[in-house]
Amino acid sequence: MKKLLLFFISLFFTYNLSAQDKFTVSGYIKDASNGEGLIGVSVFVQEIKTGTQTNPYGFYSLTLPAGTYNIVLTYVGFEKITKKIELSQDLKLDVELKDDSKLLQEVVVTTKKADDNVKNIEMSVNKIDIKTMQKMPALLGEVDIIKSIQFLPGVTSVGEGASGFNVRGGGIDQNLVLLDEAPVYNSSHLFGFFSVFNPDAVKDVKLIKGGIPSQYGGRVSSILDVRMKEGNAKKPQFSGGLGSIFSRFTYERPFLKDKGSFIVALRRSYIDILAKPFLNSDLKGTSFYFYDFTAKANFRANEKNTFFLSGYFGRDTFGADFGFNWGNATTSFRWNHVFNNKLFLNNTVFYSNYDYAIQTDLKKKNDQDAFRWKSNIITYSIKPDFTFYPNTKNTVTFGGQLTYYTFNPGQAVAISGGVERSIGLDDKFASESAIYLGNEQKINNKISLQYGLRYSLYNYLGKGKALELSALNNDGERRTVTNTTFFDWGKSIQQYGNLEPRFAANFGLGQDNSIKLSYNRLAQYLHLLSNTSASSPLDVWTPSSNNIKPQLADQVALGYFHNFNDNLFETSVEVYYKKLYNQIDYVRNADLLLNPAVEADLLFGKGRAYGVEFFVKKTKGKFNGWISYTLARTERKIEGLNQNQWFPSRIDKTHNLSVIGIYDLNKRWTFSSNFTLSSGTPASFPTNKFIWQDYALPHNFYDTRNAYRIPASHRLDIAATRQTKYAFFKHGTGEWVFSVYNVYNRRNPFSVFVRQNEADPTKTEAVRYAVFGSVIPAVTYNFKF
Repeated sequence: MKKLLLFFISLFFTYNLSAQDKFTVSGYIKDASNGEGLIGVSVFVQEIKTGTQTNPYGFYSLTLPAGTYNIVLTYVGFEKITKKIELSQDLKLDVELKDDSKLLQEVVVTTKKADDNVKNIEMSVNKIDIKTMQKMPALLGEVDIIKSIQFLPGVTSVGEGASGFNVRGGGIDQNLVLLDEAPVYNSSHLFGFFSVFNPDAVKDVKLIKGGIPSQYGGRVSSILDVRMKEGNAKKPQFSGGLGSIFSRFTYERPFLKDKGSFIVALRRSYIDILAKPFLNSDLKGTSFYFYDFTAKANFRANEKNTFFLSGYFGRDTFGADFGFNWGNATTSFRWNHVFNNKLFLNNTVFYSNYDYAIQTDLKKKNDQDAFRWKSNIITYSIKPDFTFYPNTKNTVTFGGQLTYYTFNPGQAVAISGGVERSIGLDDKFASESAIYLGNEQKINNKISLQYGLRYSLYNYLGKGKALELSALNNDGERRTVTNTTFFDWGKSIQQYGNLEPRFAANFGLGQDNSIKLSYNRLAQYLHLLSNTSASSPLDVWTPSSNNIKPQLADQVALGYFHNFNDNLFETSVEVYYKKLYNQIDYVRNADLLLNPAVEADLLFGKGRAYGVEFFVKKTKGKFNGWISYTLARTERKIEGLNQNQWFPSRIDKTHNLSVIGIYDLNKRWTFSSNFTLSSGTPASFPTNKFIWQDYALPHNFYDTRNAYRIPASHRLDIAATRQTKYAFFKHGTGEWVFSVYNVYNRRNPFSVFVRQNEADPTKTEAVRYAVFGSVIPAVTYNFKF
């Protein structure tokens, strides 16, 4: 680490001394139609064949020798612009790019230049533009970010209707999901059918599966970075959609004499309203709906300072006299400051709260007999992130982050006959801090590198207690608590520190092909305790402790990228290998809820994931889309389980194929289809049974884990989109979306389980459970004016 720090220090001094005959051109690049900063615009200098890209806020900086240059700005879906500049002093150059409406009709917008997949240092990174998502078929015709990224290589789920997603063999809790840099701990509405992200308010979606830059940390599998729109800074705009299951409404406009803008977006489902006339007496009064509210405002105080405030508030409710609800709340405040034309700061302060509640008196607030249970995780953080542009060959990032967690594992109140009794677990507290330093360096026209170092320090804090447990036996049985030590407020119960190196390289083999490789180590200090294959709203987040070590992961990846026919086709092949440490599993019949000694029910071991990902994409013409295929394995080795041998993880899928096709027939009609085919997930089944009092009791004699596999899944979806001339009363624009989900009525198995036969309890039977068992048509109307 010392040598790396010395290198960066020498880099700073070298370029400060040599900058006497050089000048810097910098500024912001925005969308001319709404004033939004554009992410990843290519800023290319023709004369010296070099350039850069805009950052997540649309800012760029280039330091060049004095002279005359042609600066070429390119961004797919926008008109190409060439600016001629005379660089004899530092120059501020802000540019607005105009929408190329002709081009938008002929391509899938990907927010990057045509050969970016070959020349960019990034690998194991995928983006899907919102405009592309809006053309793809979706469940009930509603655009969904989480479901859309599952058509990308290396991304899966345990089954249709499952919440969350899995990346390269990682669990759902191993993905860091960010909304304007604030973490979202449960990204699903309606138990996984829809995500919490309102597509009308989303600007950019980026999934990082490997080669993760040093500014990211806290999870060992992937980063899903979702950026919200800033609001139309040019004119007021109203948009939304009326669908089969929920409606959306969005309003955005400038304010304070065009110094700022804002956007507010609302969604509310109405399944409960539509179903109300059909509910019988047992279900009368049942509530099952979700809503969310997304908002963001920005204010540009001057050329050097811009402020952003954004928030998300959403909740699901399900039940009647007995039911539960859950929801997320996030708030992000960001300050962009340009110190000079080479140094850019984004300072973020955020708050995140995920909570759920169970109660027996949803309608009655003062019942004599009731039960209420609440649990949540609250996160506070501050993150200063600096970007330094010393010259055209280096982009240096450095900064830090300080995070404080409060965990409420569960607090319950039971009321019987008017007598109240409180039960539950004590709150837990933890802090996580990190510093990082990284550089993206262009060695020459063929070789570019990205390297960095992150150091994270974690503290499990009081007020709380540390449990000492008996030794783990080979049978994987529950351990016992041998001693308990209490700690006062702020005292460190357990501390962990981890050095996390990151490295990536791009070796150009010509104009249209390259080889990329990457390595990263990641550390994760938070853990999701769940003995179900898919996430549920009642899962418990818990911090690392003296008994729960942080999860660690080492991943290496190698890829070949090649474009054909003047970038008409993009292709890539990536192989990866990931080792995971301190993975969590559970003893038989583990008790995870309201268990003060839950650590005694946990087992630990290691994991490995490896595979190859193939990706072919057509980017131009009336017909476009992509094919993705992943061949992979995900395995675990847990002490005390499966005779201490490797076994397939519950999320393992050997084969995963996705085919996406989009056809723009003309200006009014677009047709699209999705096809997916994937292996079934592993499962554990009984090997024999006992007969006790005329009842069959299934039993796994050999105690093998996931030795079987449920049947494969496959599905075809189709959609058609028709543009209308006006939205309402000869104003605005509109579109009708007609979709059919599960066209050929496939009953894909979500799980297979064994139970007693109802007619003859001495017999057992295997039951195949499917979430969707029929064709699902839908119609949605979207509008904007």
